[in-house]
Amino acid sequence: MTVKLDFEECLKDSPRFRAAIEDVQTDVSELETRLDKLVKQCQAMLDAGRAYCQHSKSFFNGLRELGHQCSRDKMMEECLGTFSTKLSVILEAQGEMIETTQKSVKTKLQNFVKEDVRRFTDVRKKFERSSEILEGALARNAQAPRGKQHEVEEASNALLNARRSFRCEALDYVLQINVIEAKKKTDIVMAMLVLMDAQAQFFQQSHESLSELDEYRQKLSEEHTQFVLDSAREKRDMEQKHAAVKTKDVSYDDSIMDFNADSANGIAMEGYLYKRASNAFKTWSRRWFSIQKNQLVYQKKFKEQPTVVVEDLRLCTVKTSSENERRFCFEVVSPSKCCLLQADSERQQQGWISAVQNSIASAFQERREDTQSPRQRCSSMSQSIMRSGGSGGCVDQENNDCQALEDIQAIPGNRQCCDCGEPSPDWASINLGITLCIVCSGIHRSLGVHFSKVRSLTLDSWEPELIKLMCELGNNVINRIYEARIDEITIKKPNPASPRGDKESWIRSKYVEKKFIQKLPETGRNPQLTRSNRAATLTQKPPLKPKPSRTLLPRKSGGSPSDNQKSSSDFNKEEEEEDLSGLHPGALLYRSAALQNFPLMADALAHGADVNWVNPSEESSTPMIQAVLVNALAACEFLLQNGANVNQADSNGRGPLHHATILGHTGLVCLFLKRGADYNARDKNQKDPLSIAVDNANADIVTLLRITKMNKEMREMDGAFGQSGDETYQDIFRDFSHMASNNPEKLRRRSMDPKS
Repeated sequence: MTVKLDFEECLKDSPRFRAAIEDVQTDVSELETRLDKLVKQCQAMLDAGRAYCQHSKSFFNGLRELGHQCSRDKMMEECLGTFSTKLSVILEAQGEMIETTQKSVKTKLQNFVKEDVRRFTDVRKKFERSSEILEGALARNAQAPRGKQHEVEEASNALLNARRSFRCEALDYVLQINVIEAKKKTDIVMAMLVLMDAQAQFFQQSHESLSELDEYRQKLSEEHTQFVLDSAREKRDMEQKHAAVKTKDVSYDDSIMDFNADSANGIAMEGYLYKRASNAFKTWSRRWFSIQKNQLVYQKKFKEQPTVVVEDLRLCTVKTSSENERRFCFEVVSPSKCCLLQADSERQQQGWISAVQNSIASAFQERREDTQSPRQRCSSMSQSIMRSGGSGGCVDQENNDCQALEDIQAIPGNRQCCDCGEPSPDWASINLGITLCIVCSGIHRSLGVHFSKVRSLTLDSWEPELIKLMCELGNNVINRIYEARIDEITIKKPNPASPRGDKESWIRSKYVEKKFIQKLPETGRNPQLTRSNRAATLTQKPPLKPKPSRTLLPRKSGGSPSDNQKSSSDFNKEEEEEDLSGLHPGALLYRSAALQNFPLMADALAHGADVNWVNPSEESSTPMIQAVLVNALAACEFLLQNGANVNQADSNGRGPLHHATILGHTGLVCLFLKRGADYNARDKNQKDPLSIAVDNANADIVTLLRITKMNKEMREMDGAFGQSGDETYQDIFRDFSHMASNNPEKLRRRSMDPKS
């Protein structure tokens, strides 16, 4: 250890010693000042380092998240992930270096200042105080008078004690000076060595970590060079395209309209269209429409679930609309609804119309490529059922659909399309009662549901009432009505090979303009139908005598087979005796509904009969009520499919549901409830159908009415998102519908037998 001051000099207390002490005190004071400043600078460095590490950590995490966001670009994801990981390792090493500096540098220097320098200061103060005491003792000793012995002794003793104390403090002071001088070297040098070791370790780890990326950085650098070249080339190409586009007229917005049925994403066509709302306000909204999966859908925002406008484009048609004041409008018509759309230009309008037509054609073409015919599919399904030996609701439904195809196509004339004669038609118009081919069914859809309601014999499920209705008419019966004057007009009827335009022109002339029906005689303009004029017309035959047709049931439901045959013979006798040729179409429909004469009903409707015609001479009764009185299930279905009001009441306030309930016609009650009849309506006696059924003790009708009411209440409780009905409700109505159509004697027996 280097000796700053000599102890011998300390005992002499020479001027040289005093000068050395002053130099030491000055050095220590300056050392304390510099060390205080250095500790503060070290603390600031550590705080800045920690802040740097914190911000660096956030930055590296941002790089990592950016790599995750660029997951579609493998190169970018790998680059950002690798660099952020290595930088995080370096950051951890830097954090360790900061903590080492905190412990080894700042703490040591701070302790040196607070402990060693403070101890030196305390010893110096004691030395200075003892030095002052010694100076005072020396002065008193020198001033003691020679003649006062006791004062001399006191002064001598005081000087002796002061000198002894001073020398002790001086020796301690010199020792502390030498100690602090030596410790200053060791502590500061040690702190610097630890700091440099931490720095060296940090940079070494960083260098090793980054060296591991040399090959990857070299590879990435080469790729970056290629990216720069490609980017410059692409920039030049885009500038050329930009310049070329700017030379064109961009003052209008007319998107390119391309239909691609085989697009990779399954979207054959897409773009913006205006859609008119179906509410009372008829507002127009701009939506993004697309044709995909043989459906027309739209959405407001990209992430929203698309709203389906048309479930199956094969069941719809498209045409321009000139009835609306807005330009470029067109309609997509399906059996259930009509959607009015508007494009931005005539070119877009034609593009969308062509796209929908092409989608329909593509869907039909895919279906034609199916090697199995509908009848073969039914046959294979039946064989599958026989092999599996299974049964169930789904199988029963499919079996019923196949049976519908068999029954309907078995009607005379139904094995060829009603309008063009193409064989094996598997589409039908349920309000006309005819079968159609694919092309003609599409044309019928374009006419609107007020003219024709199209349904597939193979793709749709068929209710028993509809099957019964279809079997009452047929292509031969309807053609005798709508093509009665075809020979006179000499217009050539299209054949299966005729162009679509010819078929469309023929169908419109036949069903919309009704050019070929037999004109009414003047006597057919009388709107009145009374018992007297009915009795006066019993001498002529009806203009259209119903042809025998294959039906699922006899015309009169209930009773034994012999009773049914008798009723049919009585009915035919009445038809032969009663002349209906002079009746107004509404009156003809009214009378033929009571007679269950479907050809006459179809003839009346073809001549413009009001399906809700009212007979004031018979309590304002309607054709529907007449059909109810004779329990004519198929006739009621025929009137409903042609727009009859299921809730139109007579002068007694009784609608079809009231009359069916009073007469105990359970099948009709089931039909009317399914078609939306108001079960809360009251007649003039304030009786609703449920109270009438309770009074008549008809348990089946009471069950139907109550379950309908309960099901509606449950849907209302569920709100706007309620289901269309639970399975129990649907199963009960399905069972009653099948029983009413296929086994009406059971319902008749149950309604008459109080024990049943």
